Amino acid sequence: MTDFKKVLLLSACAIALGMVGTGNSLAQERDRIVRTTGSSQPTNLPAPPRSTEIVKTGSSRPTLTNSVEVVKPKVDAAYEPPTNKAAAGATRMSVAAMVAAGKARYGSMTSSLLDQGIRSRYGLRYKYGSMGPYTYDCSAFVWAAFGDAGMKFTRTSARGMWAMSEPVYGDERFKFGTLVFLNGFGHMGIVADENGFYHASSSKGITYSPFKGYWEKRIVGFGKLKVAEPAQ
Repeated sequence: MTDFKKVLLLSACAIALGMVGTGNSLAQERDRIVRTTGSSQPTNLPAPPRSTEIVKTGSSRPTLTNSVEVVKPKVDAAYEPPTNKAAAGATRMSVAAMVAAGKARYGSMTSSLLDQGIRSRYGLRYKYGSMGPYTYDCSAFVWAAFGDAGMKFTRTSARGMWAMSEPVYGDERFKFGTLVFLNGFGHMGIVADENGFYHASSSKGITYSPFKGYWEKRIVGFGKLKVAEPAQ
């Protein structure tokens, strides 16, 4: 009986010791929980910018507040017009040969100066109403080229030059220096020969164009200026 009591006493002691161990373990687990107070947001974020700081975003540029001034390039007084090699190559026999063959409207000196006046303007741009020196419309080109040849007259429209001209027919139409009128007297040029003429084209500038094709259906007349030719 005494041994049985001893066994019960030892069992009771073991149970008591187990409960104490369990309590200590729970206490240790509870100690691992870190309690925090206040906001649950991370505490390592950078401080927000001050109200006086400028926050830069992207690569936007500052707004332009100054007025923009466009500076036009100055034109050199020694300006050389571009050379239209295609038009130059289209030129037929020399002026002297045309004069000798009776294929020029005027004498040798006037025809030569007229030819030079035409060639010096090859490639210059067309501009309606412009009288040069770097842009021309069709009637201004004719006026300027004849002016270089010493045949001075008041600049006027293509229709006005038709009124200043005497109509010509047959082979007379294709002499160098004859005027050709086109598009209902809205356009004009200077005859080179039976194949084509010189003019200020709205799309190509001052150039040579053949009669055949586009222009032959638009011709309304040929004429020679009623302006005295300078003495040779």
